[in-house]
Amino acid sequence: MKQQSQLELADVKRIAAAAEAHAQDKGWAVSIAIVDAGGHLLWLQRLDGAAPISAQIAPAKAHTAALGRRESKTYEDMINQGRMSFLSAPGLEGMLEGGVPILVDGQCVGAVGISGVKSSEDVEIARAGIAAL
Repeated sequence: MKQQSQLELADVKRIAAAAEAHAQDKGWAVSIAIVDAGGHLLWLQRLDGAAPISAQIAPAKAHTAALGRRESKTYEDMINQGRMSFLSAPGLEGMLEGGVPILVDGQCVGAVGISGVKSSEDVEIARAGIAAL
């Protein structure tokens, strides 16, 4: 039987704090979502000034990255390259850049989703959060 690491609340708080600090250093108003390996929401935070819709998009991006075990941008790229059938993938709503899986010893233990600024900046914030682990 295989054993796998799991995110604990302390881990989630550390990721969220680092993501928030990075966003605030850049002056970016975003929503931060963190999910477990099954895509279940563990953390949602909307920074002051972030658009309300970002609190819907960030968890969707994180969910997609966790279930796919890859960055959500992968799906956006597939769709943009003409693979429109991915729009019907069950359970995947956040097929936009900004969801990044959290990998520990090669295993996906969760994901971070960010929404509120340019997609590449969303990813930058997510990676800054994950780096705190």
